[in-house]
Amino acid sequence: MKFDLQDVKEPQLYRDTFPFDEVCKIDFDSSIILPSPPKDVWITDTTFRDGQQSRPPYTVEQIVQLYKYLHRLSGPHGLIRMTEFFLYSKKDREAVEKCMELDYKYPIISSWIRAVKSDFKLVKEMGIKETGILTSVSDYHIFLKLGKTRKEAMDSYLDIVRTSLEEGIIPRCHLEDITRADIYGFVIPFVQKLMELQEESGIPIKIRACDTMGYGVPYPNAALPRSVAKIIHSLVHDGGVPSEHLEWHGHNDFHKVHANSVTAWLYGCAAVNASLLGIGERTGNSPLEAAIIEYISLYGNDKEIDTTVITEIGEYFEKELEYTIPYNYPFLGRDFNTTRAGIHADGVIKNREIYSIFDTDKLLNRTLDVSVSDKSGVAGVAHWINVYVVKDKKVESINKRHPGVKKIYDWILEEYDNGRTTDVSNEELLEQVKIHIPGLVESDFDRLIDEVKETAFEILEEISNRDELKTMKASIIEKILLNYANKYHFIQFIYVVNTDGQKITKNISQLEDKGKYDQSIDMNTNFSDRTWFLTPLQDGQHHATKFYTSRITGAWCITVSAPIVDLQDNICGIIGMDIRFEEIAKLD
Repeated sequence: MKFDLQDVKEPQLYRDTFPFDEVCKIDFDSSIILPSPPKDVWITDTTFRDGQQSRPPYTVEQIVQLYKYLHRLSGPHGLIRMTEFFLYSKKDREAVEKCMELDYKYPIISSWIRAVKSDFKLVKEMGIKETGILTSVSDYHIFLKLGKTRKEAMDSYLDIVRTSLEEGIIPRCHLEDITRADIYGFVIPFVQKLMELQEESGIPIKIRACDTMGYGVPYPNAALPRSVAKIIHSLVHDGGVPSEHLEWHGHNDFHKVHANSVTAWLYGCAAVNASLLGIGERTGNSPLEAAIIEYISLYGNDKEIDTTVITEIGEYFEKELEYTIPYNYPFLGRDFNTTRAGIHADGVIKNREIYSIFDTDKLLNRTLDVSVSDKSGVAGVAHWINVYVVKDKKVESINKRHPGVKKIYDWILEEYDNGRTTDVSNEELLEQVKIHIPGLVESDFDRLIDEVKETAFEILEEISNRDELKTMKASIIEKILLNYANKYHFIQFIYVVNTDGQKITKNISQLEDKGKYDQSIDMNTNFSDRTWFLTPLQDGQHHATKFYTSRITGAWCITVSAPIVDLQDNICGIIGMDIRFEEIAKLD
């Protein structure tokens, strides 16, 4: 059936449904659409497009690494079929080039451009075969944002699509704000025109239905324009869009993004657009990892999908991207498979299937865990410490016989004796570990020390790699050391010794300390018994001593040292710096 464009004079804003000064309403009608899922469904990714619109931009290296993860998670048949990139900046294009160099079959690389003809040049130059084009369909966008009539908007969209086809590029029309659009007054007439162009050109035209504000609902008898099922049904059966050319893109403004995405699958949409961890504009997009698990639930356990990659991705976000994943976030949060209630803990001890969603060890490489209560015993406390505190640290596991473990458990028992009925939180337990086993927990001061060492090592590496030092000629080296001492006042004393431990440079210090050093250290001083000399000489690495009070200045110091290597990579000397801790610690 042919649907004609309704070129209305005034915008259709559905004020009964979207009153703006009230919470929007959900309308229902008497019709119920039956599910009609495609034979094959897949996922497309928007991590590098929508996913970058709500966070600091990824670096090129980070994009490449995340693309590698997407490839591994996609499996050999391309469950994650495609991903999309911006092309506007030099960094955007470099990231695309680096990902293309990997020569992966999946995810296919596509782009996103404005509805501007000149942008197709970028797409062609990059060798990309498909691009997304913004084609907003609600009167909110057409009238209130673009300042056009429906006919003017449709004509401009069709014109840009024709340009894409002329360039031999597959257009993917993003039907922006479809859940506030007049489906049969604009969307279907527009889509029917697109399908005519597809037939004429022989080039696929893809449709992405975009729930821009998260208004979509998954309820079977909800009414248009908010019904996801009826939107998909109308696009397939009235718009003539093949399921394999149809994609759903949702937002989570009303906590329905995942349910809406699955609904789109069930009612005839082959592709769900998602983002890693659901990161996207405002409230985010459909979480890609959730779509992976949902796909396996709906279509069977695909043995070729390595779901443990999901955990690797989460760890990368936290460690490398410094992104904080909520503790209760499904599949990835720290506590997602932790049972807290004591009675549940008993169930887990008897059989882990009772309170575990599935074998998280096997499928996500995440061990089922139980929180601590008065029923946990010292073994339970020790287990918690080893999982939450000792893990990833270079210390030995804690035994249940450790005196600190007994003291923590005694505190837990006292809490319950005094009437406590809730489980002990991880935060409370960590505080007890700080009190009774402080050596396991990194303090703010420990972190400050690490930062000080890192800063000192960076400066030391810069100096030790200079060609002047490789000469081991005192007259040349001393000029370099003096420059650095003048540049950094926290360098109390800086020197070079040969491989016998003999100091070859004169005393170079801060002006106010020069007399003290000249009285205490002369050119005949040998340092061959010092750890700052022996350690880098033996292992070829930089070294930092423990903190000490300088016998010469009385300042609290740390000594850092590093090997000097000649052109043949042989160690020919050691450079050392005595650093004033209080001064270097004040640096940002």
